[in-house]
Amino acid sequence: MRVAQPIVLQEEIRRKLESHKRFHVHFTPTSASWLNRIERFFRDRTNNRIRRGVFQDLEQLITAIGNYIDVHNKNPKPFIWTAKANDILEKVTRAQTALNERRSA
Repeated sequence: MRVAQPIVLQEEIRRKLESHKRFHVHFTPTSASWLNRIERFFRDRTNNRIRRGVFQDLEQLITAIGNYIDVHNKNPKPFIWTAKANDILEKVTRAQTALNERRSA
């Protein structure tokens, strides 16, 4: 749920989610390591292939992107999660405390 939403709307969303047990909400901070990795991939693809290329039409652009992905996938590098769950949960707790303090002020 977005922090910027009014509390009433958040409660409404929470009730709807509770009534649909097959949906689960997971908190994903914007600084999540895996998300940064994905953003880096798109940045590198843009900088290394798209901005340096000259494309006569959309088909050439699509082909160039496909070729970049094929080359990238020939040497895959596994993602290794380094953050500890307890550290993440402590940050979430601190952020929630700070948010509650701001709301009550």
